[in-house]
Amino acid sequence: MRNKEQLTGFLLDHAAQRTVSFHMPGHKGSGLYRRFGYDGFLNQMMDCDITEIPGADNLFQPEGVLRSTMDRYRRLYDSRESYLLVNGSSCGLVAAVMASVPAGGRLILARNCHKAVYNALSLAGAQPVYAFPEMLPEYGITGEIRPEEVRRCVAAAPDVSAVLIPSPNYYGICSDISAIAEIVHDAGMTLIVDQAHGAHLKFFDENRRADGRCLMAAENLGADIVINSIHKTLAAFTEAALCNVMSDRVDSDELEDALQKMESTSPSYLLMASLDINADLLEKHGGELVDDWRKELELFYDRAVSIDGLRVMTHSRLDDSKINLDMSRRGLNGYELEQELRKRGILAELITGNLVMCMSGIGNRRNDYERLYEALREIAEPENAAAPACDRAEPENAAARACDEDETERRNGMAVEAPPWPDQSFVLHPVPRKRVRTPIDDAAGRVCAQAIIPYPPGIPVICPGEEITEEIVTYAKTLRALGQNVMGIDGDGCVLVGV
Repeated sequence: MRNKEQLTGFLLDHAAQRTVSFHMPGHKGSGLYRRFGYDGFLNQMMDCDITEIPGADNLFQPEGVLRSTMDRYRRLYDSRESYLLVNGSSCGLVAAVMASVPAGGRLILARNCHKAVYNALSLAGAQPVYAFPEMLPEYGITGEIRPEEVRRCVAAAPDVSAVLIPSPNYYGICSDISAIAEIVHDAGMTLIVDQAHGAHLKFFDENRRADGRCLMAAENLGADIVINSIHKTLAAFTEAALCNVMSDRVDSDELEDALQKMESTSPSYLLMASLDINADLLEKHGGELVDDWRKELELFYDRAVSIDGLRVMTHSRLDDSKINLDMSRRGLNGYELEQELRKRGILAELITGNLVMCMSGIGNRRNDYERLYEALREIAEPENAAAPACDRAEPENAAARACDEDETERRNGMAVEAPPWPDQSFVLHPVPRKRVRTPIDDAAGRVCAQAIIPYPPGIPVICPGEEITEEIVTYAKTLRALGQNVMGIDGDGCVLVGV
């Protein structure tokens, strides 16, 4: 009998529930592999868990079977070189920064970068020059990094050697990589794109060319280094990623040296095998899989507009594989909508304010989209819209009901707040060398010494060297009260600040 309190028990129980996955990883379970004949690998995975035995090649000097997989990706992405990553996109981002920015140098980076980029700054001893994303106040999230913002940063810091931006961001909004690349290259700099959430865009672009829609893949638009999380939307196992070198502006020797510093010396052959299977799927069935994926998305969006009270996020540069849903017109904030979906066996990826983001992947099939549509239609019906987000017993008396209503209103108020993103007016202090823990209630006005990071999405609301504001304190406490994981706040509610 398995213990539900243990990790293995939890995973087996979760698998048995057969929930609909609109979260990463993109393979969505074993069905995709079995559908295309990879049962043998799934059935013998334990026997495939090996080390560098004869014939298995070596990740850090690939000349055999691993070299073959790298070459497959080089052809798939039209890259100069493609490196397999077994420590996720995070190690690729850190290596790209270390290879592109001299020790003690500066890096232009988007302020909404993933925490891995801030780790890279620390490891490289580099200083940030922030490019600020546009804000989308109607949704309470950050949008694209505009070319003119990159131009401002380049003019302010002409000594910088590299620029790093995420595209798409967590919500699927892409930046104008082509225009940004032109600005960056004219300044003699290298453009690194964190495309962790867009490994599929290269193949979506091939599909888009037929209808003349704008291209979104950084590999097609002039980026020099592109980091892709193959596991997020495609068919590899979690933590399997790819680093694509697209131009001769990149010193491959420096990059390879940095990758070796960041990756395990005992790389998982199971992860690398899943990268190989993903390449196999794309080579043999990619056209079919991507065509079906896009058709099912288009069908879902077409049907979703008929649901009264549902708003589906739109944007001119949206990667529509990220389905952003807002049911606030029906009185449901994002946390309540996510709970209602979960009650119906649908698991989403991310909640921000009133938005619930459902991340589709190459493994989703028609039934998944139909279940999402039917769940949303059911939730939107008037008799259900006013119901509590959780199954709870009706309070026995008026005082209890009033208390219950006050709690619901309090949680609603917390959930709809947007992250207090900084703008160009904020002051960046030196990163404190001496640090002390202080209760977060007393932290306003102090200089942050350790990033405070809601996870997901893993984007710091405040970084070392920035001044903690009352808005940040309120936002961080709100997220914790709602049960969200906030890194940088310890179990006693304390944060690190400068002395």
